[in-house]
Amino acid sequence: MKKYIAEMLGTMVLVLMGCGSAVFAGSVSGTVGAGVGTIGVALAFGLSVVAMAYTIGRISGCHINPAITLGVFLSGRMNKKDAGMYMLFQIIGAVIGSLILYLLVFSGTHGGPTETGANSFADGMMLQAFIAEAVFTFIFVLVVLGSTDEKEGAGNFAGLAIGLTLVLVHIVCIPITGTSVNPARSIGPALFEGGKALSQLWLFIIAPFVGAALSAAVWKFLSSRD
Repeated sequence: MKKYIAEMLGTMVLVLMGCGSAVFAGSVSGTVGAGVGTIGVALAFGLSVVAMAYTIGRISGCHINPAITLGVFLSGRMNKKDAGMYMLFQIIGAVIGSLILYLLVFSGTHGGPTETGANSFADGMMLQAFIAEAVFTFIFVLVVLGSTDEKEGAGNFAGLAIGLTLVLVHIVCIPITGTSVNPARSIGPALFEGGKALSQLWLFIIAPFVGAALSAAVWKFLSSRD
């Protein structure tokens, strides 16, 4: 079951980050971090695969694509049951990623970083901002836990996986909240910015903690030795 859940999470990240980069940073005019264009969107999809390969590769092989699973099955490297379950959970993951993206974009107004680098979100966007910070922190911390795991981790390549994942998170999240995924990073600038950034600071503390706690629970399940 762990490898199926891993495939679901990996495909969710691929869809959320890859498609999210096209939605938020692909061609949104007047937004900080916007206009990454074709290369930026391509990087987002590629970075998603890199991040997930280092995180779940040792658990499921990180197919996160039914076509890859079909190829592996036809080459005789996996059985029919696993191939079918992989494809099912990949589709579920894609649906979950699309649902999260839908929740983030159903309103056309977003926030972003202020002049001091403090995080903020637009009026009426609290739910979207909370979802974004919680989900992207979940992804980031999950990669940290997976790539640094003593038995399942990426060894000397862990730093590369973590750094590239943070780049990926920023590509997608900057137009929404300015990207925190780090309470300390938000507290410092908010103290100097004051006003809206300070009044909204609670979200940039609580949401990342929620995402981090969830990622810890998920990785504990995926890495359990039973």
